Amino acid sequence: MTPAGSLLEASALRKSYGPTPALDGADFSIHPGEVVAVMGPSGSGKSTLLHCLAGIIRPDCGTIRYDGRDLAAMTDTERSALRRADFGFVFQFGQLVPELTCVENVALPLRLAGAGRKEAEARSREWLERLEVDKVAGKRPGEVSGGQGQRVAVARALASRPRVVFADEPTGALDSLNGERVMTLLTDAARDTSAAVVLVTHEGRVAAYADREVVVRDGVAREVTAAV
Repeated sequence: MTPAGSLLEASALRKSYGPTPALDGADFSIHPGEVVAVMGPSGSGKSTLLHCLAGIIRPDCGTIRYDGRDLAAMTDTERSALRRADFGFVFQFGQLVPELTCVENVALPLRLAGAGRKEAEARSREWLERLEVDKVAGKRPGEVSGGQGQRVAVARALASRPRVVFADEPTGALDSLNGERVMTLLTDAARDTSAAVVLVTHEGRVAAYADREVVVRDGVAREVTAAV
């Protein structure tokens, strides 16, 4: 049963690619301000679950509700607007736009949401400072380290004050020291803004930053233990 007051919840999700099932009846829920680690071996369906929850792909069947709204009932335009305004994303390799400076990368979702350049860049600089990378604001992604680039990606995800942050292996390309710093900054900032974080990882040290853990195996998601 889904806990009362969930911000984002899914029930009986199924998704197949050809004859291969990626999700086979997965359930999930998350509350505002909560960090949930989604764990599992490669090919278990954890990234497919994240993409379904974020409205990037449609499940074959099952329901996903965000803040009481049925994602399946939304148009593609409505889901795109939701991802732009209410959802933030952090990926394994950052996926920053190489032609833009770091501050312009962070400002991009704010500009797409209608903010003016000065306002967007001022807010972006505040987040770069909070993520301890304000010194690289004028540099392009190719001119900064992997750890710095990933902090810029976290700043970009949080600058628009999303209600849900989807982080897919956010430390997978980093060494342990940089990975721990990125996770500390990400989870602290998200909790300060009451954002929920769906954290996909296969690393126990990363999952330890979560409030609880869900394991996806053979397309089925099961809560296993509270993170310490």
